[in-house]
Amino acid sequence: MAAAVQTVPIVCTHKLDKQFFDSHTEEMRVPKIFRGVDIGACTSKWNAGYLAESLGDAKTTVHVCAEEKLDFITKNFQYKTLEFREYIRRSSRPLGQPLDDYFLDPHEKYYLRSLGEDVRKDTANIHEQHQQIAKDLILPQVFLEKQFFSSVLRIASPCSQLWTHYDVMDNILIQVVGSKDILLFPPEDYPYLYMRGDKSTILDPDNVDPLKYPLYCKTSPYRATLQPGDIIYIPALWFHNVKARDFSVAVNVFWKNLDASFYDSRDVYGNKDLMPAARAQQGVDKAIKTLSTLPAQYKHFFTLKIIAKLQQSLDD
Repeated sequence: MAAAVQTVPIVCTHKLDKQFFDSHTEEMRVPKIFRGVDIGACTSKWNAGYLAESLGDAKTTVHVCAEEKLDFITKNFQYKTLEFREYIRRSSRPLGQPLDDYFLDPHEKYYLRSLGEDVRKDTANIHEQHQQIAKDLILPQVFLEKQFFSSVLRIASPCSQLWTHYDVMDNILIQVVGSKDILLFPPEDYPYLYMRGDKSTILDPDNVDPLKYPLYCKTSPYRATLQPGDIIYIPALWFHNVKARDFSVAVNVFWKNLDASFYDSRDVYGNKDLMPAARAQQGVDKAIKTLSTLPAQYKHFFTLKIIAKLQQSLDD
């Protein structure tokens, strides 16, 4: 069992601008939900029928998984290309209703994360890729225009759950249709989440095997349930695990909260480590390779010495 779960604070406000947002997030960089904000007609218009008609026969690449929990590390899903109309039909079907024309399983789950025009070069921008529905959405101006990175359309099946991961940019997740459960962990919990890259190997943080993951009990999680119209602020480096309670449509907006030079210009997803951190990691990899030439006892000793030096830099 993890430590006692905290609840993400809720701030009720009709207008959300940069000044109001900063006053609630700058000093304490913790997640917050903003409720009651005017985000346009999307909450009333973006039902399955409207989305299918508006997005029509445009093609999109989606995740298809035979299980509820998608796992990016083991890749327990497949990518499929579908027309939006068909994707909406499949992903919006009621929980428990099987598909006759399934790919992997009659009860398979679907997840869409929109991409840029050129997936290798362009970031997602709902106002460019999905103009038909973007007109219904009002994005809160909580950052400077020059800081904007991407606005990602996310559409998921009921009970589909995404892997725990972190992003290197601040972002807001705007829940438009359906409700969604989010479990978040502060950056300090990194040692307890059994990370591989930017993703945790713990697939189900609500049911963790204490023998396999004994350090998980040291985490300090936050929990939130988003309702239609809610906006949650997720600070950079905060781990998050997301599960749709029902057919879910959301828009995720990312921005460069640090100087632009820190970010990898080739990163179109917003999940590559900051450039100084990436260079430092390369140095660590080189150090590991160099130390591997030593006898085991010496390798262990000098590895501990380097770890102690890094720890001291954190304490200074």
